Amino acid sequence: MIVVHHLNNSRSQRILWLLEELGLDYEIKRYERDPNTMLAPAELKAVHPLGKSPVITDEGQTLAESGAIIDYLVERYGEGKLSPPPNTPEKLRYDYWLHYSEGSVMPILVMKLLLDNFELGNSTVSSQFVAPQIKLHFDYLESELSKNPWFVGKEFTAADVQMSFPVEAVEAQVGLDTYPKLKDFLQRIHARPAYKSALERGGKYELLT
Repeated sequence: MIVVHHLNNSRSQRILWLLEELGLDYEIKRYERDPNTMLAPAELKAVHPLGKSPVITDEGQTLAESGAIIDYLVERYGEGKLSPPPNTPEKLRYDYWLHYSEGSVMPILVMKLLLDNFELGNSTVSSQFVAPQIKLHFDYLESELSKNPWFVGKEFTAADVQMSFPVEAVEAQVGLDTYPKLKDFLQRIHARPAYKSALERGGKYELLT
């Protein structure tokens, strides 16, 4: 049985969504953030040394990192679903978006969150680096979704699951009013039955408020 070590209001919500899209049975072990620090509880370190979520356990294996987990679940259980065929241009784009999400855009969004939380939102770093970088990335994402309905192309894939978190984060932090394609992307993923089922199982997800 796949076990998702699920931290509230975290990237692990998209792992629940992927499991629902794949129609897999899974168990949730829940963890709550510290209300003062917003950090994960120490109990998660008993699962993985970094003490972060998402983490899954399956068949005696422990796996962390969203992209690695998505790769594992799609390859191990997907039976050809939610991933393009190997050795195709679409597969290259799929791999790109899996890595881009956490490797390129999320570090900038985390930096903005830290600056805002420490009341440095008007600092030189924020105004001259973070804000222009967010605009650069989201102009790029809007342009990509102007070419196709989904990040890889015409078909929904697990790369869209991976990309959901940064798009939801920007919607929550600054809004997407100037990005109609990204706003439409969120509306379409939020309407998916598997997304709704994952929310029901995962509990409150404050990025959506």
